[in-house]
Formats: sequence, C-alpha cells, structure tokens
Amino acid sequence: MVAAANEKRLLVGGEWIDTGDWLDVRSPYSGDIVGRAAKAGADETRRAIDAAERAMQEPLPAHKRAEILVRVAGALGRRHEEVARLISDEAGKPLKAARVEAARAMSTYTFAAVEARKLAGEMVPMDAAQAGEGKLAFTLRRPIGIVGAISPFNFPLNLVAHKIAPALASGCAVVLKPASQTPMSALLLAELEEEAGLPPGWLNVLVGPASEIGDVLVEDDRVKLITFTGSSGVGWKLKERAPKKRVNLELGNATPVIVAADADVTVAATKVAQNAFAFAGQSCISVQRVYVERDAYDTFVQTLVPLVNALKVGDPADEETDVGPVIDEDARERILEWINATSGEVLTGGDLDGDLIRPTVIANPGRNDEVSCEEVFGPVCTVTAVDSIDEAIELANATRYGLQAGIFTGNIDTAFRAAQELDFGGVTVNEAPTFRSDQMPYGGVKDSGNTREGPRYAVHEMTEDRLVVIDLPS
Repeated sequence: MVAAANEKRLLVGGEWIDTGDWLDVRSPYSGDIVGRAAKAGADETRRAIDAAERAMQEPLPAHKRAEILVRVAGALGRRHEEVARLISDEAGKPLKAARVEAARAMSTYTFAAVEARKLAGEMVPMDAAQAGEGKLAFTLRRPIGIVGAISPFNFPLNLVAHKIAPALASGCAVVLKPASQTPMSALLLAELEEEAGLPPGWLNVLVGPASEIGDVLVEDDRVKLITFTGSSGVGWKLKERAPKKRVNLELGNATPVIVAADADVTVAATKVAQNAFAFAGQSCISVQRVYVERDAYDTFVQTLVPLVNALKVGDPADEETDVGPVIDEDARERILEWINATSGEVLTGGDLDGDLIRPTVIANPGRNDEVSCEEVFGPVCTVTAVDSIDEAIELANATRYGLQAGIFTGNIDTAFRAAQELDFGGVTVNEAPTFRSDQMPYGGVKDSGNTREGPRYAVHEMTEDRLVVIDLPS
C-alpha cells in the first residue's frame, strides 16, 4: 500500500477527483511503488474540456497570468529538493540531474511570465501601399483556444512546464496528459498552480491510457492546439488524425557530433562522455553518433573510453550516481538487442551491471545498424572514423531525424560551414548538442518535429494574429 501523501487524484475543473481506479507508479530502479495516481478515461477528458471551455469564457488579464506564473516559479524554488527527489523516484533520474531539471522548470516558468507581460501584436504600415492610405492598422495576439498537452516520461517536470507555462501565458486553458510512467511530478505542479491562485478549469490534469484521453483531445473540435513530445511515429500519426488543429510536435533524434582534427580532443571527449550517458541516454538530444576525423580518432577514443568507464552506474538516489536505469524492462531488452546486433566493435559496456545497462561505446558500426540510424534512447554512443569534414557532414545528415547536432573544431570557417550544412533545428559549436537553455528556440526538422519550444516561441504558436483596421478621418 502507498502512503496517502503519495496518492494523487486528478485535477478537473478545480476539483481533485478520485475515479476509483488507480495507476501504480513504480521506480524504474527498484520496482517499488513510489506513488499512485487516479486513472482517467474518455469521460473525465470530456469533463476537463468542458471545464477549460468555461474557464476561457472569463479571460485572465495578462498581469494576473504573469503573477501566477511567478508564484509557481517561487514555489518550485522553495520546494526544490522535494521536487527533485520526486523526479528521481518516478523517472529513475540520478538525483543530481533531477535537481538540474527542477531548477530548469523554475526558469521555464520565469521566462513564460515575462512573455505574458509583453504579449502584443505589431503595427502594420498601411500607407506603404496606395490602398492603405488613410488607414491605421495593427494586430492583436489572441489565445488560440484550449490546448491539449501530451508530455513524455524523460523530463516529467520541465517538459510539462514547457507546455503548461506558455499556454497559460498565452491565455489558453490546458488539458494535460502526462506520461503514465511519471505522472506524479505533473500532479504536484498542478497543486502548485492551484496554490498560486490559478482559477478552476485553466489547468486540468488527466492520467491514463493515450488511446482514451488522446482520442478525445484529437476528436473534440474545442481543442484548438495539441502539443506533443514523444516518439516520431506517434507524433506524426497524431497530426494526420487532426488536420484541422494546430499540432505542434517535438520528437526524437539520433544526435550526431562531429570532431574535427583541429578540435580540442579532451574537451570533445569530456562533453561526449557527459552528454551521451546522462539519464541513461534518455534524452531526445543525447549524443548518439560521433564522427571523428581520422587524424584525431585514436586520441579521441583513448580519451573517451576511460571517461565513460569512470561514470558511476547505480541507484539514482545516490548522490554520486551518473547513470541509472532505463525506464522499464522492455526498453532495456530492446537496447541490448540493438547492441548485440551491431556490426561495430563494442569498446566498453554492452552488458548489464545488475539490471542496469553499462554505458556502451561502439566503434565503427554499420550505417544500417539500429544504433546508427534509429534513436537508441539509452546509454549507447557510437564512434566512427571519417576521412574529411565533408564525409562527417554527409553521415550526420544521413538520418530521418533533425533535432540538434554539434561540431567541435578550432576553425571558425569549419564551424560556420557546419552551421550552414547540418540539416538540424539547432547546431552547437564546441558544445554537445545535448545542451538546452530553456529560453532558446528548441525543435527540429524532418521527422524530429515541426515547431519550436521555449516560452517566447511556444507563446507565438499558441496565439493567433487578429488584424484591426481603422479608417482615419480625412
């Protein structure tokens, strides 16, 4: 039995609802039940949309929206350690990484509050055309309507924040479906929103099967925008099913890094070791494919492997742990199958430490190996020798994904060339492409998505221009 403090009900229309059916939340590390959440279905989803519709009939002024967002950021700061431990418990995220996520969620709310206060349209230069003489025109940014938000397990707090905070800043009510593996952080965040003074119906949180909750969000015409973070296959099918809605997708990647012969190899290897295996590689922009110019290859590998071997694998609650579990047994078995199927040489790892996958480095895998062309979403990194930057860019681009990529080089011309030629939503120079700061535009091209997140950019997606034209007196 779970302690009552770890039982969380659903939030619908300002009421905390016990549906009589519960979903157990288990630690990916121990398998112990760390909480449970009331389970919703189609009926609760329709009630949530009804509540969101009622809420938007009484719009919140921008200053009130901003004040609520600031108060939530403050609450996250005061309860930082509690929030971090909850993330660690339900997601299996090492505690030091969970603390970073909790701090980033504060940042996300703070930036969203800024956007709420400066949300405005622009002037239109009407007399730039003869037809516009004697007219004054401007645009208003208006909330698009109810937002349906679907978030993944790997950042159970901050990726929820990246959906809720910009929507509220925009003046949109939200119906949120967090990942069933990790709903507790989202429900705690909903409690903080309520404590911060958010009126009933502006945020509704439902935990349960995507087949029921997601279907209602797709089919109900009152939901004007769906924001989804998750797998490419699910995301693009969602968009196909909702052609009349705005569907914003932030999807996967098989993240490449290029290491030029003139790079600082120690810096590059250190960044790769840190960013290929953090949270057991369960990030859309976790470093996965590294292409190293041949003159630097041996030195890079000789530097990287000891750094990877030094990472501590173990209990995510241990302050020293670097690499914890993947989310569940199915993910673990798939990752091991992909490692065993590669034609490359496993330099380190490739096996289990207890039930945990040891950080794995694979040298020169085949181009068609799953570890080369699919998103591993696990503690696996490949290293391939190339003869030129041309070849490295070609191989980096040889993927259906396009979220972020990186290059390490001491040559500014090479850096600018990579920025121009790498076909990704973001390119980092002398920094791992796993880097993300929460105010920056973040999103991909190709199968990796069709939008940009970050509060400023998400607010733009969640609002629409309304043109106002005034005929001036002669």
